Amino acid sequence: MRPSPWGPWSTYHERGDQGRLLMDPVGLQLGNKNLWSCLVRLLTKDPEWLNAKMKFFLPNTDLDSRNETLDPEQRVILQLNKLHVQGSDTWQSFIHCVCMQLEVPLDLEVLLLSTFGCDDGFTSQLGAEGKRQPESQLHHGLKRPHQSCGSSPRRKQCKKQQLELAKKYLQLLRTSAQQRYRSRIPGSGQPHAFHQVYVPPILRRATASLDTPEGAIMGDLKVEDGTDVSISDLFNTRVNKGPRVTVLLGKAGMGKTTLAHRLCQKWAEGHLDCFQALFLFEFRQLNLITRFLTPSELLFDLYLSPESDHDAVFQYLEKNADQVLLIFDGLDEALQPMGPDGPGPVLTLFSDLCHGTLLPGCRVMATSRPGKLPACLPAEAAMVHMLGFDGPRVEEYVNHFFSAQPSREGALVELQTNGRLRSLCAVPALCQVACLCLHHLLPDHAPGQSVALLPTRTQLYMQMVLALSPPGHLPTTSLLDLGEVALRGLETGKVIFYAKDITPPLIAFGATHSLLTSFCIRTGPGHQQTGYAFTHLSLQEFLAALHLMASPKVNKDTLTQYVTLHSRWVQRTKARLCLSDHLPTFLAGLASCTCRPFLSHLAQDNEDCVGAKQAAVVQVLKKLATRKLTGPKVVELCHCVDETQEPELASLTAQSLPYQLPFHNFPLTCTDLATLTNILEHREAPIHLDFDGCPLEPHCPEALVGCGQIENLSFKSRKCGDAFAEALSKSLPTMGRLQMLGLAGSKITARGISHLVKALPLCPQLEEVSFRDNQLSDQVVLNIVEVLPHLPRLRKLDLSSNSICVSTLLCLARVAVTCPTVRTLQAREADLIFLLSPPTEKTAELQRAPDLQESDGQRKGAQSRSLTLRLQKCQLQVHDVEALIALLQEGPHLEEVDLSGNQLEDEGCRLMAEAASQLHIARKLDLSDNGLSVAGVHCVLRAVSACWTLAELHISLQHKTVVFMFAQEPEEQKGPQERTAFLDSLMLQMPSKLPLSSRRMRLTHCGLQAKHLEQLCKALGGSCHLGHLHLDFSGNALGDEGAAQLAQLLPGLGALQSLNLSENGLSLDAVLGLAQCFSTLQWLFHLDISFESQHILLRGDKTGRDTWATGSLPDFPAAAEFLGFRQRCIPRSLCLSECPLEPPSLTRLCATLKDCPGPLELQLSCEFLSDQSLETLLDCLPQLPQLSLLQLSQTGLSLKSPFLLANTLSLCPRVKKVDLRSLHHATLHFRSNEEEEGVCCGRFTGCSLSQEHVESLCWLLSKCKDLSQVDLSANLLGDSGLRCLLECLPQVPISGLLDLSHNSVSQESALYLVETLPSCPRVREASVNLGSEQSFRIHFSGEDQAGKTLRLSECSFRPEHVSRLATGLSQSLQLTELTLTQCCLGWKQLAILLSLVGRPAGLFSLRDSTRHTEKLSFPRLEACALGFKKRKKERKKVLEDTELRTKIN
Repeated sequence: MRPSPWGPWSTYHERGDQGRLLMDPVGLQLGNKNLWSCLVRLLTKDPEWLNAKMKFFLPNTDLDSRNETLDPEQRVILQLNKLHVQGSDTWQSFIHCVCMQLEVPLDLEVLLLSTFGCDDGFTSQLGAEGKRQPESQLHHGLKRPHQSCGSSPRRKQCKKQQLELAKKYLQLLRTSAQQRYRSRIPGSGQPHAFHQVYVPPILRRATASLDTPEGAIMGDLKVEDGTDVSISDLFNTRVNKGPRVTVLLGKAGMGKTTLAHRLCQKWAEGHLDCFQALFLFEFRQLNLITRFLTPSELLFDLYLSPESDHDAVFQYLEKNADQVLLIFDGLDEALQPMGPDGPGPVLTLFSDLCHGTLLPGCRVMATSRPGKLPACLPAEAAMVHMLGFDGPRVEEYVNHFFSAQPSREGALVELQTNGRLRSLCAVPALCQVACLCLHHLLPDHAPGQSVALLPTRTQLYMQMVLALSPPGHLPTTSLLDLGEVALRGLETGKVIFYAKDITPPLIAFGATHSLLTSFCIRTGPGHQQTGYAFTHLSLQEFLAALHLMASPKVNKDTLTQYVTLHSRWVQRTKARLCLSDHLPTFLAGLASCTCRPFLSHLAQDNEDCVGAKQAAVVQVLKKLATRKLTGPKVVELCHCVDETQEPELASLTAQSLPYQLPFHNFPLTCTDLATLTNILEHREAPIHLDFDGCPLEPHCPEALVGCGQIENLSFKSRKCGDAFAEALSKSLPTMGRLQMLGLAGSKITARGISHLVKALPLCPQLEEVSFRDNQLSDQVVLNIVEVLPHLPRLRKLDLSSNSICVSTLLCLARVAVTCPTVRTLQAREADLIFLLSPPTEKTAELQRAPDLQESDGQRKGAQSRSLTLRLQKCQLQVHDVEALIALLQEGPHLEEVDLSGNQLEDEGCRLMAEAASQLHIARKLDLSDNGLSVAGVHCVLRAVSACWTLAELHISLQHKTVVFMFAQEPEEQKGPQERTAFLDSLMLQMPSKLPLSSRRMRLTHCGLQAKHLEQLCKALGGSCHLGHLHLDFSGNALGDEGAAQLAQLLPGLGALQSLNLSENGLSLDAVLGLAQCFSTLQWLFHLDISFESQHILLRGDKTGRDTWATGSLPDFPAAAEFLGFRQRCIPRSLCLSECPLEPPSLTRLCATLKDCPGPLELQLSCEFLSDQSLETLLDCLPQLPQLSLLQLSQTGLSLKSPFLLANTLSLCPRVKKVDLRSLHHATLHFRSNEEEEGVCCGRFTGCSLSQEHVESLCWLLSKCKDLSQVDLSANLLGDSGLRCLLECLPQVPISGLLDLSHNSVSQESALYLVETLPSCPRVREASVNLGSEQSFRIHFSGEDQAGKTLRLSECSFRPEHVSRLATGLSQSLQLTELTLTQCCLGWKQLAILLSLVGRPAGLFSLRDSTRHTEKLSFPRLEACALGFKKRKKERKKVLEDTELRTKIN
């Protein structure tokens, strides 16, 4: 101990006032008069120290000013009495503090600790006087509160008395607050400013209110940047209705609790005069309440009770609730799981106060860490974010802390020269710790050495512990024991401790070194006790980390379980925020080699154990560094790695980070970004940082200074402003790899943009810049685009969602025209984007040399560029178009111009159409949705009639579409001689190789009527000579009148490529009348009509080779001859579908087609064609000599149709083929007039023909001269039908094939075929397969055939069929070859068959399946068969494939 300035303690006995001291009753109870006298005399020498300890051990005790009139020794005795009656724990802790902090002689210290510092000394006091808690424990001047101040019956009293009682209570409330915040006494070795300095942190009000989805709400992450919110601005007293709630959000260490107490102090000093009453509650204490409270119980039982008549005072507070402020500190600590009966009592009361159910109109302020907030907060609650200190605030705090001290300048220099320490000081709590450490270190260290000892958060706290400890003496045991208490509290979620939780020596140690703070805990009327807590939660975490790293009770396996990464994202299932957020960070910091001597000293010089624990922590961090982590965990990992100061670990972490590193929806501080920058310094590859929805402090970008690894940097929806932009502008030039910069969703004004505009030219490597949704003014936007020439590698500039006017837009268009690197300007409603193409290396070099004149190559490059201009929905009008046209005429070639969605109307569209040919538009001009009318359509058509490059014009007034498509400009016209030679050479080429051009005019859904056609055709007349014209009038209202009028006007339009008249309301007569266009329009080759769907299309030749594109080719004789040849060869086609084909309609159609040049193909389709309609159609066939094809597709026909079509073969000699399939598809092929009459064929497949139809069909076919083929397959003839057909077969003049396959026949039909062969001399070959193939075909020849061939396969003959088969073969003298394949006839049946066949001399071949061939005479056949029979078993398989030939002589 330090030597006493008063000499030996025995000298205290010689004082003259010793007798008076011995008369003190407490001194008598202690039983040691001399010791008590010495203690009183010792404390009389330092009354300020004793007052400080009274506030610590008795936080609710009022140091009454009336005691100041007492004798100093009597005042000390009174204070000692108050301490002694608190109990043994408080008294012993006080005695330990006396011995630790005061200059006490060694012999007196021994007596004090042995007599008063143990339980035996305390229990020697007399009687029960010490056990009774006196009235002095309560607030001075107050009676003990009754059990329920709200339950007593209301007493009638006059209003004046109620007002007097209320005023007395309000004065008592203010006096109590003044005494609580009276000047605080600094601890041993601490500067006076340690307790006095207060610098308000940055406060930012959120831009939107809370949202409350799914029972939990989140603090709004959109933070507004602008004027700082002062303390008085936190409360808007002008709002008098509804709940008025303010939530103060800030991370740990930002000063939320300090601000809450600052408000109380300001109110006590009379600054917040808008409030008559102010109450401060801490949720960490309210959580101890387990019963439901009324508002009066909350205010009077738990805070301060009136002297009398609680009801009257509460009534006054209710009437004046708008002047009452309730502050609840630590709302995040009140988050508890919802029980079956709803929230707990504390949250229920808090919710009723917030929503105005209780004490309506009062103001409520709550502080909380960012994260999950209870659902009881109203949606309209104001959110204010605490963002810590910026540079000026740090400097202000340091100035106040070191005021009037010689070390002030040195501390400022140290902070200014060390960026790491400056970034740590952005957290107010760390700033206080840093100042305390500098105050301790500066006097004994050279400049620069002090800061070297404070590189990390962990070492800040380590130096703070050393600074608070006595010089040269580190209380290792006490530190570790206090760390064990801290760890136990973190594990159990405990931040409040009682005297039973901490031993008196530890309480004294914590009080002496300012590690513990004390406060009074009230849980009800008359129930209060002293509670203890660490001065800050982070200090509790640091001491817990010290215990884990240095205590021999903790092994390294247990230690590593605490090295985890906590996500800052809120989990719905997480009841409350974690109390050990910084514990892994402190463990990582203590793993630094710099901390090893400190830890070894704490661990009793057990350096090996400390080293093993440090290595274990580093190893865990290495494993975490290689994992895929979310954004919050990446930040936590960076903090841990940075604290270790291990370059190898930092390099591993930096290289393991992904190329795209997103940070979404969690708060970040300047310290976080500074730590991330420190880690990225160890990375070689570039990285993309995306901050989306993360609240950032305005000065955060300063932490990124010099971070050369950032390639893409994006800040989205940050609602940052000028301060943020200014800080960012300082960092941008230092990022050498930065290619993309995004700053979206902020509120930057011209002042902030001016800083960025100055910084952007210093970043020539930038390729993309985005200022989306920043509410930039017109002038600010123009200022931004001025930097385009100074960013040679820029590819994209995004200025969307910034609400600019039309005049500014035209200025931007001028920039796009004049800036040689701009390729696209796209503006659509909120979108505004510049797309650029960096110049070539040569051009870039020339741009870097402005003194050089522009070279020819450079000018040619500028002229060769093409510009795309999209100004959509920008409210452009006619006068704007005039200015735009004048601007574009001076500019480069245009790839595309899109002015859709504006207000150009007819005149503006006409001006743009006229200028189209002069603007050199290469691809597209879009004037859609500009209010174009039908009258304007005519003007637009006339305006573009002379535009050679126009490829397509699509106008649809209904869909508001006006689109011009352009082709490349044609080459310069060749001379007359060259062109003539060129055209003559085309005649030698194949027609498919002729080059042509065409254009499309689509006037769809424009409401065009017949009255508009004449004017339209005049306007279109100028476009016809420019090339093949595709004209589309679909979706209009031409009607029958318009169709008739158009048919007359079409010849005047020249050669069209196609004409679409769909959806024009044409009747059937009008549709059929269009067929006459075949005779009036030489270019028309195809007419496609779908009547029900109103699809009507007139087309020329598919290859467009009917006329020359320029219209001049027919003037040459060779060309005219070529075109005439083509017109004769290419068939014209009329396709009519979905149309009711009745006899009158068919008659008119055929009459209309009578004069159509041929050849002609007619394709008809309807749901069902009646027999009468079919007869009418077939009767008209002779009137159409040019008809080459008649097709009825997907048309239902009756059973009579096969006979009508078969009859056509004889009635119309030009028909060469009739093909009917399934009664739904019929095709008639005709001979041309030049062809001679020849054979014909008929196919009637799948027509359900049966026996009853055979005779009629054969009679009709018999009238034909020559039938090359008749196909009756897939019908229903059966055996009887086929028998009938074979009987009629001699009457039918078939010269080719008769196909009867798939008619469900059996062996009977095959046998009858054998029996019929003798009566059909023209049959050449017949084949029957009754297996899966189901084929039945008979081949005829023109004349009688001498030899016949019969092939029977898979007929499954039975033994009884052998005799019939033999009889038939005997009668067929012309049959020379019979092939039996798998007919189920064995050698025995074959032998019987051959024995029964009676044949004259000649050659007869019989084939059965065999692999070899033998020629045997008839007498030897039987012997051969018998020989095979004997070897049947061993040659069974061979017999099945054996072929036997027999020659009969």
